[in-house]
Amino acid sequence: MADRPYTLLSCGMSIDGYLDSTEATRLQLSNAADFDRVDAERARCDAIVVGAATVRNDNPRLLVRSADRRAERLLRGFPASPTKVTLTRRGDLAATAAFFTTGDSDKIVFCPSRAVDDVRARLGAVATVVDTGPARDVDVGEVLEHLSARGVNRVMVEGGGNVLTQFLCAGLVDELHLVVAPLFVGDSRAPRLVGDGRFPWNAHHRATLAAVRQIGDVVLLRYALSERFCAEDPAGED
Repeated sequence: MADRPYTLLSCGMSIDGYLDSTEATRLQLSNAADFDRVDAERARCDAIVVGAATVRNDNPRLLVRSADRRAERLLRGFPASPTKVTLTRRGDLAATAAFFTTGDSDKIVFCPSRAVDDVRARLGAVATVVDTGPARDVDVGEVLEHLSARGVNRVMVEGGGNVLTQFLCAGLVDELHLVVAPLFVGDSRAPRLVGDGRFPWNAHHRATLAAVRQIGDVVLLRYALSERFCAEDPAGED
């Protein structure tokens, strides 16, 4: 897949490796300065990918927040925010979710054949629904191929844990931005950064740490995960 989009995986975790807590309210792992950094990264991308659980549980808008960045994208002939993409096995998504109702960019839902008819009936008016075939899980490689055919050159994968695991285990991530928050969750019921899997980076093949940056009370670890890694950091290093 030499022509696949450049793929950046962006996520945050607690010191003990959790994406969230078990509390009803979303655990804030980052701070204002880091949210702005993520916003700058979003503005550089053509598409943002999240799993259906993230759409259901967090109800994210997935928009570029900065008015200046939105205006700059419009001047370059792009929508104010990147295309939104979600992956789902069952298709249990509501058309009223902020993912679908906010922003002027395209929305794309990838799902297996067995769920396509139901998903198109409920979401066809607010999103493009793509059939990924008979397999139980969505093939993330096929997702990137489809996005590439649509002219997407840079993708940002934001979670959740199942989607992060799928992209990493498939070896389809060029760059990882991992933010570590100064707190512990300490609850094995909470969602972890990744699940079980055969990762290309292990005790015999260590990932390359490209940069470390303190951003207020969090730290950004930037890993190069492929030969396509681009060392440019438009946000600047401290």
